[in-house]
Amino acid sequence: MNPFELIDQASVPTRSGGNIALYRRGDEYTIRVANCELMSSRMHGSEDALAELACQNLRHGKHKVLIGGLGMGFTLAKTLQLLDAKAEITIAELIPAVIQWNRSHLSALAGHPLKDRRVRVHQGDVGAVIRSHQATFDAILLDVDNGPDGLTCKENEQIYGASGLKAAYQALKRGGMLAVWSVAPDTTFTSRFKRAGFQVEEVQVSARGKGTRGAKHTIWIGKKR
Repeated sequence: MNPFELIDQASVPTRSGGNIALYRRGDEYTIRVANCELMSSRMHGSEDALAELACQNLRHGKHKVLIGGLGMGFTLAKTLQLLDAKAEITIAELIPAVIQWNRSHLSALAGHPLKDRRVRVHQGDVGAVIRSHQATFDAILLDVDNGPDGLTCKENEQIYGASGLKAAYQALKRGGMLAVWSVAPDTTFTSRFKRAGFQVEEVQVSARGKGTRGAKHTIWIGKKR
């Protein structure tokens, strides 16, 4: 089997620092931090499920959705498929290189979602976007790092702490949904999520897609009461 080829790398713009890198092997891409794979183009079933679970009741109307974490664009692409032409989607991505990769090397993987007119790209912290809005979004989708336990940078943990969840609650409209992706379950986070006032459901989904075997990822769906 051919080895992965390094395509590009960049510094993570946080106090924690570190590097993030894009690799390719044939038509497969992977993004890694400290030689740990964050995501791969061969597995995006759970990213699709994140959008499906969060937007299941938003198929019609001028809904506003915030997505934290661009990744390889699969969650954004699925969200666009589910919502109609009147929707507005803001994608917040902290790392400029990830946005650039999605406009170049990775663009075709998910069907060029950043070219959709409904999409607005915010280069910066999704937590700051959340804190600057009140009763604005119908859904907030968080796929930042590997879940509530920050990997790329410890600052990401603040999004999933008590204050971050409270801010998300306030940024949602009544009945709005907060969906959180994680590589693994976290009972402590489940309890913290509920204490923030949400009606919470924890779902295990296939990493590769519906009807497939193998690794499972966790998605929490929280509804604003």
